[in-house]
Amino acid sequence: MNRTIISLFLLIFLLVQAKAQESTHISESIPNPTNPDTEEDIDSVEKDMSDVWNLFKSNPIKRVNRDSILQHKKVHFAIIPGIGYSLQTGFSTFITGNGVFKTAKGTSTNQSSFYAFLSYTQYKQLILPLVFSIWTPRNKYHITSDNRFLKYPSLTYGTGEASLDAQPSALNFLYFKMHETIMRKVWSNVYVGIGYYFDRFWKIREVTNTRHRGTPAFIGLNLDQEALASGLVAKITYDSRPRLINPIKGLYASLLLRDNTPLLGGDSRWRTGLIEIRKFFTLPGKAKNVLALWSHNWFTLNGNPHYLMLPSTGWDDYFNTGRGYIQSRFRGSDMFYLEAELRYKILPSGLLGGVLFANLQYFTGNPKRSDHILVPAGGLGLRIKMNKKSATNLAIDYGFGINGSHGFFINLGESF
Repeated sequence: MNRTIISLFLLIFLLVQAKAQESTHISESIPNPTNPDTEEDIDSVEKDMSDVWNLFKSNPIKRVNRDSILQHKKVHFAIIPGIGYSLQTGFSTFITGNGVFKTAKGTSTNQSSFYAFLSYTQYKQLILPLVFSIWTPRNKYHITSDNRFLKYPSLTYGTGEASLDAQPSALNFLYFKMHETIMRKVWSNVYVGIGYYFDRFWKIREVTNTRHRGTPAFIGLNLDQEALASGLVAKITYDSRPRLINPIKGLYASLLLRDNTPLLGGDSRWRTGLIEIRKFFTLPGKAKNVLALWSHNWFTLNGNPHYLMLPSTGWDDYFNTGRGYIQSRFRGSDMFYLEAELRYKILPSGLLGGVLFANLQYFTGNPKRSDHILVPAGGLGLRIKMNKKSATNLAIDYGFGINGSHGFFINLGESF
């Protein structure tokens, strides 16, 4: 684990030097993630890893020159290799390529970005996303494209109360995701839009041998070997955060409705909804510590989605819900999720910080909604300031859940 953290640390430092971290987290948020800072957000005494690096170099990094180069480039692109770790993937090697560009000159247009990633993991998983976030001139439209291919042997635990004490079962599948949306600005901080979502799972099978992560149990899920969902979405968002990465104040709220239908090639008719709220408070005092709240509510309106398309731990767009548990640990017809996190400075410069977090997951079973579960988790973490201009941290968390669940959770940037 120590080698993993060191490798990630070195990787993220390279990303900072290349300015590539500014496009790592692709989002449907409205604020400009690459020019996020306001006068009240930047403290002249703040330090990051570039400042530390300057102590050991004869030619210190000049931020102004680096930033001016970026402003004059039409497209800034970087390719970075690295090593990672998560509970579901184990150790992984990857190469990532990302870039940023603008569709119009001036500060009134947010910076667009694209992101590609190729990873092969300890558990023989192949992960390949290709994600775009495009802002048209003066942010009139925001176009997002989230495309992913997964070859994903993983662990699953079933649904309902029986999953609380269940032993994991190994499940193999291939997955292709294509989520496209176009949002139009209709008011200050308010965007509305439509989209098309396509999800296909195939070669689904429960593994009965004991070579995958020890001795997995055979749950007997009796799953179809293929599942396809295709349908239209409607979405509305409100976002008053002054910056996307590590905000210190503001509100983000989003409502999404998805209608999957055989008319567009899906297996069956079913509808889902997603309500997400994120609220950030700057606490009193010079340190500007932050209290962050997150509500992620994913529910089935009607019909019967396939097992792998049900709401589940860690299956939000960025795989961050449920720190303290492995991805897919809980699953059901509906998921209601709450998380609170206290983010505080350890050093006055902000170079080192810490977090305390707690979350609560509530699932209704499938197909009986009376078969419900409520599971808490919590933990603590360390934050290393990688870039003070974009407020990007290397986040190293350790989470604890019930029944002995625990593990590391490592991100570039905050969980929400």
